[in-house]
Amino acid sequence: MKYKQEELKKGIKLHTIDTDKFKTNLIAVFLTTALNRENVTKNAVISAILRRGSKTMPSQEDISKQMEEMYGASFDCGLDKTGDNQVLKFYIETINDNFLPQKGEDMLKTSLEKLLDIVFNPFIENEAFKTEYLEQEKNNIKQRIEGKIDNKAKYALDRCTEEMYKNQPFGLYKLGYVKDLDAIDGKNLYEYYKNLINSCKIDIFVSGILNENITSIVSGNENIQKLQERTPQYVIPKELNKIATETENVITESMEVTQGKLILGLDVCINEEDLRYDALIYNSILGGSANSKMFQNVREKAHLAYVASSNYLRYKNNIFVNCGIEIGNYDKALSLIKQQIEDMKNGNFTEEDIANAKKGIIATIDTIDDEQDTGITYYFGQELSESNISIEDYKKRIEKVNKENIVNIAKNVYINTIYFLKD
Repeated sequence: MKYKQEELKKGIKLHTIDTDKFKTNLIAVFLTTALNRENVTKNAVISAILRRGSKTMPSQEDISKQMEEMYGASFDCGLDKTGDNQVLKFYIETINDNFLPQKGEDMLKTSLEKLLDIVFNPFIENEAFKTEYLEQEKNNIKQRIEGKIDNKAKYALDRCTEEMYKNQPFGLYKLGYVKDLDAIDGKNLYEYYKNLINSCKIDIFVSGILNENITSIVSGNENIQKLQERTPQYVIPKELNKIATETENVITESMEVTQGKLILGLDVCINEEDLRYDALIYNSILGGSANSKMFQNVREKAHLAYVASSNYLRYKNNIFVNCGIEIGNYDKALSLIKQQIEDMKNGNFTEEDIANAKKGIIATIDTIDDEQDTGITYYFGQELSESNISIEDYKKRIEKVNKENIVNIAKNVYINTIYFLKD
């Protein structure tokens, strides 16, 4: 796997991952913009409406027909919250030219043209997004926002995040808010879209067996040529030097649930970028694997949780502890969870725990090039955080972490918010 990046215009980058591991090409376009309350809902609607049609393929039916004609190519899109940014994502996967039944076709160029057309040349009527498409997508998003309560575990995590980051960008829900949908119409959304694509960070990824003309194909595309240079309006995730909260913020909510959802939002107060590798190992030992203290002590031995795990968010230097518990076991479970956090501070874990954590993390790193989308996700994360760590260097940095490093992280972990969803 050979990775390369180059700037096509200021704020617009092409990333190529040349690999012969797959028979397909995967192309992705990411639009990254800073999260804010004013535009979070608009971005969600844009990510949905762009898939409805382009100028050359004015309906979903036309897009689907085109994909079928391209030997069953697939198109997809999505929306992520990454640090204090919203990322609009668009993908197309097609068979690589080397495996086409007929030689002479340029499927790589064709698929690039189709994807760039969908993202940068949308179907417009009278300088506005089509009303029918817009209203359908607004309704779909409304249903998704209102339906987030159906997944209680995800809902609890979202609520804990919202409370931890109240009145801050990361506290915003990635799909936005129902009350903001009514103000969105075809004209003002199209005006916002034009501003977005001329101010956001644009990253184009191409993964597969690539030819030497890939740069000229992309840079020569008429949709790319129309784009302006820009100083991208996004937030580089460098959440360091957090100040520990003096008191734990405890939030309890009641809902019709059969199982309590207990989430602890932890701040990792570190001041160096490289300490994130230490934090990864810390999290794995605390609750990031089946060998972890949370899983073994809270779930298996004490039988106080159906689910007991933790997840490290490196873009915000947070760890979220997630437990599904009997509602009556709240006090016992919380006490035992806090004990695991305290044990980590006191170095109550073994060299075997460290070795298992490293083994698990490195095994995950080794799968990065097993799927084209995970490779793209890895290099996009590197790009967004302005890192330049190869996969091999990533593994070496994990291997270098020792017990002293982990205890140092543990002593800088503080409980920010405790969220409990009960009946």
